[in-house]
Amino acid sequence: MLYLLDTADVREIEKVAEIFPLAGVTTNPTIIAQGKRNFFAILKDIRGIIGDRMLHAQVLGETCDDIIRDAETLQEQIGGNLYIKVPVSTEGYKAMPKLKQRGMKVTATAIYTPGQALLAANSGVDFTAPYLNRIDNISGMGVTVVQMIVDLFRVHNLPTRVLAASFKNVQQVNDVSLAGCQAITIGPEIIWRLAEHPLTTMSIEQFRRDWVGVYGEGKCIYNL
Repeated sequence: MLYLLDTADVREIEKVAEIFPLAGVTTNPTIIAQGKRNFFAILKDIRGIIGDRMLHAQVLGETCDDIIRDAETLQEQIGGNLYIKVPVSTEGYKAMPKLKQRGMKVTATAIYTPGQALLAANSGVDFTAPYLNRIDNISGMGVTVVQMIVDLFRVHNLPTRVLAASFKNVQQVNDVSLAGCQAITIGPEIIWRLAEHPLTTMSIEQFRRDWVGVYGEGKCIYNL
């Protein structure tokens, strides 16, 4: 499982990247706009934190030609291990193979159905990003959609991976992990919830009390 962070908050990225096995960062126009700073400055700051880990950045062009121009600009300005996020619009599908022919890595995004994902995969994209919680919100059973996409790629021997997005709770993460999803992108609050549990905290506190009772405060193994 690849864990990516879905945010443009550089402080949060710094904190998470220091602790967890982060494979990269995903962004979209909404997330970037929340930073209220220069677009390229935000992406360059993120690149400075994560190094050559994956960075997914989305195009804004609505026509195939504009999508390609956006992608080329991102490649020139940001570079590195960059994935161009392209929504699965008609023009997006048209642009995907052209971007691949130019040697770019592509993530098909804004996916709501297995059919959309399969079309994108046959265009040669590297990742498909189904919007799990948004699918749930329209009674579409997001985990089932992810499972179907995973199965379709396996049945048709496609190398495209599934990067599930749009999570609201830890159970959704657990469910898509069991479904065979290869990657997830989650907000900082979700990754902290994945890592923490009150019973873990209680266990650690009990270990410390028992240790201090015998060996004293401030004693670790190395200074016994």
